[in-house]
Amino acid sequence: MAARGEPVPVATTTPARTQPFEHLLLDFLAYLEFERGLSRNTLEAYRSDLLQFGEWLRRTGNDPLAVGHAELSAFANEIASGRDGQPPAAPATLQRKVACLRSFYRHLRRTGVLTADPTAHLRAPKEGRRLPQVLSRDEVAELLRQPRGTEPAALRDRALLETMYACGLRASEAIELEIGDVDIEAGILRARGKGSKERLVPIGSAAARALAAYIQRGRGRLVGDRWEARLFVNQRGGGLTRQGLYKIVQRHAASAGLASKMSPHTLRHSFATHLLAGGCDLRSLQEMLGHADIATTQLYTHLSAERLRDVYFDAHPRARLD
Repeated sequence: MAARGEPVPVATTTPARTQPFEHLLLDFLAYLEFERGLSRNTLEAYRSDLLQFGEWLRRTGNDPLAVGHAELSAFANEIASGRDGQPPAAPATLQRKVACLRSFYRHLRRTGVLTADPTAHLRAPKEGRRLPQVLSRDEVAELLRQPRGTEPAALRDRALLETMYACGLRASEAIELEIGDVDIEAGILRARGKGSKERLVPIGSAAARALAAYIQRGRGRLVGDRWEARLFVNQRGGGLTRQGLYKIVQRHAASAGLASKMSPHTLRHSFATHLLAGGCDLRSLQEMLGHADIATTQLYTHLSAERLRDVYFDAHPRARLD
């Protein structure tokens, strides 16, 4: 027994008696939301993955604060191989779930609930990195020609597509844009990225013209007398949703013959690839895309081989020996 006034050592598994898994989960999610500032979609993914882990703990009779590498590996192997008729998890899904566990247990160690991290050596199979789908410049031009006419919806769609391509916006960033985030005269736009991080992105002249036409002649007719902060609105004047944006992109992609190649993210990938091909440096592109890690931006260097080939044949003295 410790002497009076001395701290009493806490065993690694002691909190399990007073903190059920649900309490640990809620504390972790609160940390992610209020201290890390993660988005609602990311929080929901963490919650879903940890609830699956909690169900596995209940079914196998394991204590979340007493499991070690062997038990956690068994959980990961079960996900990888499938169970009770469930198909095996894709490598990307397994990577995400293991990363979620590692983050959860790092939090428990950081807050003093645990003295050691049982996920320190937990690994998931490496996923082969797939190159994103990218449109050619001609395909982008064809897509941007699709919203025709001067009706409010056409002006909105043209401004939306032009802005997403000109600024490399994520779908969530496009729908969360507010009217005050765009300075057409200065040619700059403020985007709110992952974790509520803000960044400034230049607006090209084509996108600036499309935005000006939409704001001056289209948006007011859609919004009417109501107040709406969002820049892009639906037919009823409310803020455009992710589903609404997806339908707009798919409708115009289909009319351009690009339905099989398009998603809202395709314009972001095309923006990045075309900038690199035009000579943009990686650090500048990283800032414009809002990537925390330049390794993510480097993915696009694999898509610029055509420009590298042209530069090589123009510059290398032994490349052409006619």
